Amino acid sequence: MKKQGFNPYLPSWEYVPDGEPHVWGDRVYVYGSHDRFNGHVFCLNDYVCWSAPVEDLGDWRYEGVIYKKTDDPLNPDGRMCLYAPDVTVGPDGRYYLYYVLDKVPIVSVAVCETPAGEFEFYGYVQYADGTRLGEKAGDEPQFDPGVLTEGERTYLYTGFCAAGDRSRHGAMVTVLGPDMLTIVEEPVFVAPSEPYSKGSGFEGHAFFEAPSIRKKDDTYYLIYSSIVMHELCYATSPFPTHGFVYQGVLISNNDLHIDSYKPADKPMYYGGNNHGSIERINGKWYVFYHRHTNGTAFCRQGCIERIHFREDGTIAQAEMTSSGPNGGPLVGHGEYPAYLACHLFCKDEATYTGGFGSGAWMDSRFPKITQDGKDGDEEIGYIANMTDSATAGFKYFDCHGIKKVKIKVRGYCQGAFEIQTAWEGPALGTIPVDFTNVWTEYTADIAIPDGIQALYFKYTGNGCADLASFALE
Repeated sequence: MKKQGFNPYLPSWEYVPDGEPHVWGDRVYVYGSHDRFNGHVFCLNDYVCWSAPVEDLGDWRYEGVIYKKTDDPLNPDGRMCLYAPDVTVGPDGRYYLYYVLDKVPIVSVAVCETPAGEFEFYGYVQYADGTRLGEKAGDEPQFDPGVLTEGERTYLYTGFCAAGDRSRHGAMVTVLGPDMLTIVEEPVFVAPSEPYSKGSGFEGHAFFEAPSIRKKDDTYYLIYSSIVMHELCYATSPFPTHGFVYQGVLISNNDLHIDSYKPADKPMYYGGNNHGSIERINGKWYVFYHRHTNGTAFCRQGCIERIHFREDGTIAQAEMTSSGPNGGPLVGHGEYPAYLACHLFCKDEATYTGGFGSGAWMDSRFPKITQDGKDGDEEIGYIANMTDSATAGFKYFDCHGIKKVKIKVRGYCQGAFEIQTAWEGPALGTIPVDFTNVWTEYTADIAIPDGIQALYFKYTGNGCADLASFALE
């Protein structure tokens, strides 16, 4: 039986951001960085791979560790982290993994006979004279490789450009030959950084990091993270190395810009950097991106949303949902874990995860998705720090005949959860809660209107509640 697909699409204890999805055969494989729960910086863990049948994005399989940080000859003691990678199939049919270690300006490459086996170090991207890309005079540092192979040519997109940094000009593309290492066309810039974006279509959404490339029909789609950070943007061109025109925002990990159900400038989640790509899976297109959890910038989880192409090839901005991988609403009855919340906010509004860029934690005013235990423990996630006004939103459910709502709560709290179908809508009913240090179930007779609904759980009262799950009956 086909499983329902949720966001985040991997288990709640798994932290794989920067997702690069690729369909090979009858499965979709996702490659990304690997954050550590309660980690102090980005990308502390080794690369892992997960895959799913193309017809069932609710049935993800752990493929194991595919590459260790110590596998790179420059990193025998593991001092450096493995940043966001990408994988492509070379002209020899083998799978090539491109990545950058966090303290060097060059691109490393590993290779494997299968898409999810153990990759072996292969070499460094280099010029014909052996000089490594990123180390030649005039080269800009390499970062966040995205790759596309066509015939015997591989297009390697890289770059990181902080706002105001005039030493970085934008996203680059370098063309490699059939050995997957040697440069046959030197780097050129395809999307400007913030200091060089004035007067271009990219102004206000200039390139920051995370270039990724896809081709649909005769058009190349360059996906990237803009200087606004929480948004994944895209540009298009009929050519892989020039002519890219800014087109818009694919997804925001706090749902900014969307005004269909709220003011466009209201954040519905605590955002941060974003990184991902698009992929056609079983005839439908999706955007892969990530969200921030645990009140820190360093615990990111992958999410998926359906995207829709207009007739002119442009793409409408996708909305953050709990049901994105499902391709439609979730069944409107039964129990659901609280970590599926796609919206999380309180009266103290914040666009970004607290201390973004500095490693500081959000304080106890702000709700957060977290887990018990340590990294690697398969502990189910929940929402912590639900103080007065804290709201968790879930989208979407196909509800019919729901007359009762249950919640599981713990914490030193004394108040109630209001149940709504819109973030500022009237309460359909309330569920009182009280002090408890163990997960306790509370129930109330609350009728949910029939049809496709969003559900919001808003805490009002004293103290601080943790929310584990809710059930519709």
